Amino acid sequence: MSITAIAINSFAIIGFIISFIKNKEKSTQALKVAGKSFLKMLPMVLIIVILVGLLLGFVPPEGIEKFFGAQSGILGTLIIGGVGAILHIPSLIAFPLAGSLVESGASVSSAAAFITTLTMIGTVYLPVEIKILGKKFALLRNGLSFVVAIVISLLMGLIL
Repeated sequence: MSITAIAINSFAIIGFIISFIKNKEKSTQALKVAGKSFLKMLPMVLIIVILVGLLLGFVPPEGIEKFFGAQSGILGTLIIGGVGAILHIPSLIAFPLAGSLVESGASVSSAAAFITTLTMIGTVYLPVEIKILGKKFALLRNGLSFVVAIVISLLMGLIL
């Protein structure tokens, strides 16, 4: 386990202990809510883990490197950015997935494009956004978010 993971988990445990000492009822209720949220999210997490495992199992690292590696250029970044814009998965899953892609040969730009488009663009929520904010605004926001996400990912590739 990394030092970061140990620090984060220690901080969470200490915070919960302090919370429990201050108010046992609220802390117990918070644990129940967290447990229910975890159980609701678990099927989606398992499906995504299985899909990622199949993807990494069936697509060799050379294939990932070919399509999303440094030599794929802006096209690879745009493709994986498009995938990130369409998918609706929690960031909690997206970060390890992006790490697995980088370990398999994807460039930092591609991983950054995946994560930034995933978090900045709401393709799944677009109909609701259009209904509430209007078609022009919703499409403009998503289009500009995609452009900004690609710029961010390219800058990340240059920096890292």
